Amino acid sequence: MSSGLAPTLIPNPVAIWHGAIENISERASPCRYLTPTQWSAMRESALDFCDRLGADAHRLGWTAQQLFGVHPEHGTLRVDYCGALMIAGNRVQGVDADRIMFERTAARRDKPGQVWGAPIWEFKAKGD
Repeated sequence: MSSGLAPTLIPNPVAIWHGAIENISERASPCRYLTPTQWSAMRESALDFCDRLGADAHRLGWTAQQLFGVHPEHGTLRVDYCGALMIAGNRVQGVDADRIMFERTAARRDKPGQVWGAPIWEFKAKGD
């Protein structure tokens, strides 16, 4: 047997994102000002994004905060802290280095001075 280093498991960020969103019930909004109906649509769009475009987003350097971030106290009410997928719940059409494209709009991550909140699953864990 070789005395080389044992292989290490490298976590798959997209699987972590997907699992974390999936673990938040679609019927129980994680944020006080986000209705369960709005959350259900947002959750479904986020899971779809992970399945279809998550690997591309990760390869392009998108982070959990830039995609799923929410304000640490006010959740989705403060959209200026929200990640691209935590604003409207629309299905993503495409992803590139600085934009997430929706059917009629885009979310950008290259705004000077942008502050991102923690991923919504961390907000949920703290209890709203």
